Amino acid sequence: MHFGDELAKATERIGAPVAIGLDPHLHQLPLFLQERYKGRVGQKFRSEAAQAVWDFNQIVLTAVAGKVIAVKPQFAFYEQLGADGWKVLEQTCALAKELGLLIIGDAKRGDISSTGAAYAQAILADDGPLACDSITLNPWMGVDTLKPFQHYVEQQGKGIFVLLRTTNPESKFFQHHGNPTASLKLATFLAEAAKSNIGSSGYSNIGAVVGASAHEEAKIFRKEHPTGWFLVPGVGAQGSTPAEGLAGADNTGMGSIVVASRSLLFPKPPFRHVDFDSMPDGVARSVEDALSDLTVQLK
Repeated sequence: MHFGDELAKATERIGAPVAIGLDPHLHQLPLFLQERYKGRVGQKFRSEAAQAVWDFNQIVLTAVAGKVIAVKPQFAFYEQLGADGWKVLEQTCALAKELGLLIIGDAKRGDISSTGAAYAQAILADDGPLACDSITLNPWMGVDTLKPFQHYVEQQGKGIFVLLRTTNPESKFFQHHGNPTASLKLATFLAEAAKSNIGSSGYSNIGAVVGASAHEEAKIFRKEHPTGWFLVPGVGAQGSTPAEGLAGADNTGMGSIVVASRSLLFPKPPFRHVDFDSMPDGVARSVEDALSDLTVQLK
């Protein structure tokens, strides 16, 4: 596998660079699923909530298969449920693979040496419990935190998305520090690291996370790192537009992956069907309609 090439193939096949985040906020799940864990506590709560998340993810994954280029489970929502939640994360990744979907493990890991290697084995390795196709990484402890994961980039064709420009209010403290800024220096580093794994698509396996609200900076990062796929959160519920999400794309329209989570998983009217809270089919149709609207805007 070459992750960068697989993203290009999927984008051409789907016709739009759209991915869905699997962030199962428990208070926003359909009411017929919330009923299972409301009022429960401790292990009973975690067990019932995890089963509800698994049932929800099955509905969503079946609905979006063949309509998105990737799925992005956010690990925190599964880890909060303990062993039961981790099991659901494993099941979710396995089902996504079965359905032919690329998996972006949104883990935001970042550590060195043997600790980083253990994280990489757990999340990326083909023989690991999750076998994700790619992972999000936090480099702000130092770029040596990327090395354990680069092993799987080079040896198994996996992808990494490095937090380059996040848009939380305090991110500028590190990311805008210096002249040139720390983010721009990081983009230069990633571009150099990517030279050894550029695929036939012209894209590498080393990408970056660039929030949609940083769309002006995204254009600068594209010039600095022309072979990197940009993972772009922030479109939809967080307020950015699809056009802003595509700001970092190259002159052919490739290179940016717009990922939406809450606006697709828990859509508002007119996409939210009246039976969203009562029937699995209502959930599926709501997700499909919200995704269809976003896809049209990205074409």
